[in-house]
Amino acid sequence: MTDLTSLGQTVGALLKDRKQTIAVAESSAGGLISAALLSVPGASAYFLGGGVIYTHKARQTLLALPDEALTGVRASTEEYALRMARAVREKMGTTWGLSETGATGPTGNPYGDAAGHACIAVTGPVERSLTIETRHGNREMNMWSFTQTALALLEDCLNQKG
Repeated sequence: MTDLTSLGQTVGALLKDRKQTIAVAESSAGGLISAALLSVPGASAYFLGGGVIYTHKARQTLLALPDEALTGVRASTEEYALRMARAVREKMGTTWGLSETGATGPTGNPYGDAAGHACIAVTGPVERSLTIETRHGNREMNMWSFTQTALALLEDCLNQKG
């Protein structure tokens, strides 16, 4: 099993050193992204909050992201992930927003994506998104892969900002 503190340590240190903050909206990672960021001592200096946006109701309630804001955008896409990251960043008033949306497995999602598919986005001083395809249906392994990829993308964005 992966060590949460090791995953969050580098980005946590960068955020703390820069006095920047982050909020997370994750879905298929099930809270592991937030847990990795929170496992670092002193996380309260940079982690302001977030949620597991696993349902339509959670998206509407926790992100206040109405259906109209997503007209023409399918869930589990990079554009959807970007809109979630922007919404959580705006809602929480943070420097950075990080989001993840996908299909953990063992089967795909209702949108036609195979298990192991996730889209991840970071918004803030730098904005980026990517898609990961693990090509397997092991639910827990996918959750860890999505988390590792999300934190690596965040680290890349933080390093771009310098």
